[in-house]
Amino acid sequence: MTASNDSAAQGTSTEIATTAESTSRVAKVSVLLYSDDFTTRDAVRAAVGRRPAKDVEVIRWHECATADAVVSTVDSERFDILVLDGEAAKVGGLGLARQLKNEIFECPPIIVLTGRPQDSWLAAWSQADLAVPHPLDPIALTSAIATLARAGVPTA
Repeated sequence: MTASNDSAAQGTSTEIATTAESTSRVAKVSVLLYSDDFTTRDAVRAAVGRRPAKDVEVIRWHECATADAVVSTVDSERFDILVLDGEAAKVGGLGLARQLKNEIFECPPIIVLTGRPQDSWLAAWSQADLAVPHPLDPIALTSAIATLARAGVPTA
């Protein structure tokens, strides 16, 4: 047995290793949020919070009010998840999601906020990974963020 295995066999070291492993499994994600309505952006941030799940932590929010800002920001910065409002004026999040998926190399996963549950076919057309309908359900929104964070984000 090596010295490192000897120390790991002791009770105290094992407890410390277990604690370190559990904290290292937290997915830390950065989220870009697009909506032309600041109340929608506030509602999304409030619903998701800093810790949408026990193993997922939002470390950074970046808000955009225009589609041009989203495209330039996603092109120049790295985000783990994009949340796009399908009901945004001028350029909706559904069309923007399709544009980003087709134009951005290794586009991050996208959640679209649809106008109603029946618009899920539009979300499929937009190539979004998940859809959450209005009115916003905090449980559905946190579940969507956590699902995408667990699926593709390396732990930090």
